[in-house]
Amino acid sequence: MIDLHMHTIYSDGDKTVEEVLKMCENKKLEYISITDHDTCKQYDDETFKNNNIFNGKIIIGSELHAVFQKKNIEILAYNINPNIINEWCQKYYSEEKLRKQQDICRQRLFDICNKHGLVYDESKIRKPKKVSEYVERPIYEEVMKHKENHKILGEFTESFGIFFRKGLANPESSYFMNHIEFRPPYKEVIDIIHKAGGKAFLAHPFEYKFKDTIEFINDLRKEKELDGIECFHPSANQEQRKILVEYAKNNNLYISGGSDYHGSPKPNIEIGVGRGDLNIPKEILNWLYE
Repeated sequence: MIDLHMHTIYSDGDKTVEEVLKMCENKKLEYISITDHDTCKQYDDETFKNNNIFNGKIIIGSELHAVFQKKNIEILAYNINPNIINEWCQKYYSEEKLRKQQDICRQRLFDICNKHGLVYDESKIRKPKKVSEYVERPIYEEVMKHKENHKILGEFTESFGIFFRKGLANPESSYFMNHIEFRPPYKEVIDIIHKAGGKAFLAHPFEYKFKDTIEFINDLRKEKELDGIECFHPSANQEQRKILVEYAKNNNLYISGGSDYHGSPKPNIEIGVGRGDLNIPKEILNWLYE
């Protein structure tokens, strides 16, 4: 069993590298990749330099934000040179720029909440301690505490994921926050992954809630070809996973998969198994040593 998608305190997860490696070892995973957002700094952690915790194989990876057709997407990068990725990430994600983005996004979401007449107590909303944290989730959690907001939010009350993908990240929604102004173009992201010697996979295609996921992937590949697709992810049900696997095989694309573990920010997601039914086979890793 493998897990090629997880996060630590180096981005928006709440577990250390050491804690994640211990969980991976307890699960007896054979291959893993810690894919923190827009960084490879997790691989500079002292735990990796003296790793006596995890006995499986570690694939150096990262999850990079990108923009395509005015939509915010993520690209998983595997088998990369971490130094090249870290140097490039400074162009978009230096500490100074991330702090500025946090301040802009926080105020922007307050403005959106006010426009829709949502009730909240700003004094009860936790401010991020790290520049890599997202400000949207704690605001959403405070808004959800007020029952009078539920009627206004409608389907957005189902989960933060729905609120983010169908609202905040959706250019057609009145809740759109325009994160894309902070993100690099899709083509540039693919190019830097290849420059770093890695392979580029579209992360969790069904997570984005597009009207036609396969059509979007086709459009994406016309601009710059992917190496593969993350076919196994908690956002896709069994039927959707089959659709993605079949698409990948029919189009000579590689396959990856992972739990997208974050710790308490996604409390229903467990390393290795996602919501309990992931169980990703290592046989999909035919691309790893090519």
